[in-house]
Amino acid sequence: MYQDWNTVVWNKGSTRTKGVSKEQDLNIARRRGEEIITEKKFFGGKNTSTKKLAMPNAARLDQDTGDYRIERVSHEFSKALQQARVAKKLTQTQLAQMVNEKTSVINDYESGRAIPNPILIQKISKCLSTNLPKPIRKKKSTVEE
Repeated sequence: MYQDWNTVVWNKGSTRTKGVSKEQDLNIARRRGEEIITEKKFFGGKNTSTKKLAMPNAARLDQDTGDYRIERVSHEFSKALQQARVAKKLTQTQLAQMVNEKTSVINDYESGRAIPNPILIQKISKCLSTNLPKPIRKKKSTVEE
């Protein structure tokens, strides 16, 4: 058997030399009489991709009308859904189970609070075997001559 008696050093430490700081560089340049130019960095170390998009969006925001209402189901649709469900003698819970949704979703559609989902409306129409009216009210257009 052979035994190694040499010592092993696990952490030698860094062999890099320390760099000169920016402040020291400035002081050396001042002593020599060199001209020092300082520039302010904009967006230093920050995400600038969002700052570039700010100006085009500002123009769009100024031109925007600001009408952001979310379309809900119409009163006619909710009444027709309710009448079709009652005609089939189903409860909201039973209809919800048939279309694989929560009871609260059916309740929202019948009360007019729901945002129309065409796929769900199609499922409900198939389960009730009726043609339900269009869920969104048509806006009345006023034409001035």
